[in-house]
Amino acid sequence: MTYDRLVCANCAAPVSEGRCPVCRANRERLQQENFLAGLNPTALIALLVVLIAAVALLAHQTV
Repeated sequence: MTYDRLVCANCAAPVSEGRCPVCRANRERLQQENFLAGLNPTALIALLVVLIAAVALLAHQTV
């Protein structure tokens, strides 16, 4: 899950905005846990497409 969709229980604002200390602490923790956590779904799909294209290119060159 990306942290941009999480809502803080302390201030009821999106965690990605970091309005209160609890939001900022959780945002930092989520960013440190996984570098892909901050990416939105569109960026993840684009990354997947690039990786598939790279594998296809390598497979085509070895044949």
